[in-house]
Amino acid sequence: MDKFRITGGRALSGRINVSGAKNSALPCMAAALLTGESVTLHNVPYVRDIITQRRLLEDLGSHVLTPELRTHKITAAHIELFEAPYDLVKTMRASVLVLGPLLARFGKAKVSLPGGCAIGSRPIDLHLESLKQLGAEVSLEAGYVVARAPRGGRLVGATVNFDKVTVTGTENLLMAATLAAGTTTLNNAACEPEVADLAELLNRMGARVRGAGTPHITIEGVETLGAAEHTIIPDRIETGTFLVAAAITNGELELKDCMPEHSAAVIAKLREAGVEIEEVNQSTLHVRRAGGGLRASDITTEPYPHFPTDMQAQYMTLMTQAAGRSRITETIFENRFMHASEMQRMGARIAIDGRTATVEGPARLAGARVQASDLRASASLVLAGLVAEGETIIERVYHIDRGYEKIEDKLRRVGAQIERLRDSVTSSLPPITEVGVL
Repeated sequence: MDKFRITGGRALSGRINVSGAKNSALPCMAAALLTGESVTLHNVPYVRDIITQRRLLEDLGSHVLTPELRTHKITAAHIELFEAPYDLVKTMRASVLVLGPLLARFGKAKVSLPGGCAIGSRPIDLHLESLKQLGAEVSLEAGYVVARAPRGGRLVGATVNFDKVTVTGTENLLMAATLAAGTTTLNNAACEPEVADLAELLNRMGARVRGAGTPHITIEGVETLGAAEHTIIPDRIETGTFLVAAAITNGELELKDCMPEHSAAVIAKLREAGVEIEEVNQSTLHVRRAGGGLRASDITTEPYPHFPTDMQAQYMTLMTQAAGRSRITETIFENRFMHASEMQRMGARIAIDGRTATVEGPARLAGARVQASDLRASASLVLAGLVAEGETIIERVYHIDRGYEKIEDKLRRVGAQIERLRDSVTSSLPPITEVGVL
């Protein structure tokens, strides 16, 4: 498995272009299953999860072309299979997003129970119960979700009240309801920008979706959907990660191609912690550490628009360098502090009590051999390596390849001393020529 080798102590300086949001691209790719016409997506990041989703769509019978870098043209005119197998779904939870589109268009779907990062239980019960309210017959058979539309082959609009906020559940139901007979209302829906981005694509395809980005979404079902072209929004978590990278190294960065409004909660908290962030325009941020240094500041992760769970690990790394005691409370996932033990090996002073971590700073971090446990934990360890004294080796960086596009190249271009140590047998990502560029 590939590793990162980082020699810390260098202040970052320069410009970074933020990639497209993989958490938006994945459902948008799945949405292409709702039509036999071509759906063209731009600003698709080149990360492992996208390659996995592409392979899944092709296995189902879709034709996927990449006419230029970061553009995918998906045509699902001849779907031959209605099953997402375990071998693919086990590596990426977002594979479950094909359930709603397949069921809506073809009246049947079989999807393996999902896998993904080891950050705790993420059951899809909310997806399944909600699909039942649209008339679907749903059962679990040998580790697979088997779903069928009611007699007549078409889902029926209904009012769905989610017991708790679920992003992928909202996206699955949103896609399923576009072809349902009648009107569907989703209450307590996820408000994430990625949900609104998916809705924008669906409306371009001919759907009638209102209220996406709010807790109440209304979908008026239509008979068919058609071709569309859409540009994926920038990745707000990558934006936040690089904001922290500048602050923790006492550097200065300009982040291009981002959407500051999507990172408002993170920006506000970083400013509170002593980071200077200027919104240059609607797509550019300028960031550097304030003259007074970093200050401890508490966070609690909550659904959008509050502080995102996907930035919790990176923020914890920043707090190891802040003066004072900070409390970090994780409310979304019950097992998302696995990076803390690796940071402790580097010298961080972190105490875990249930869903709360207490961080004492500033701590003098020393390079060490550490192991990534999930996607965002990987990013937090990279940040720790950037500020640590000496050399840090991060193992299992395939996790970071799932969601960050060539992060080592981006960091190296702004002054970081980081390199990928490639495994002689398996490479983290195939060359771009192997994923279908014409």
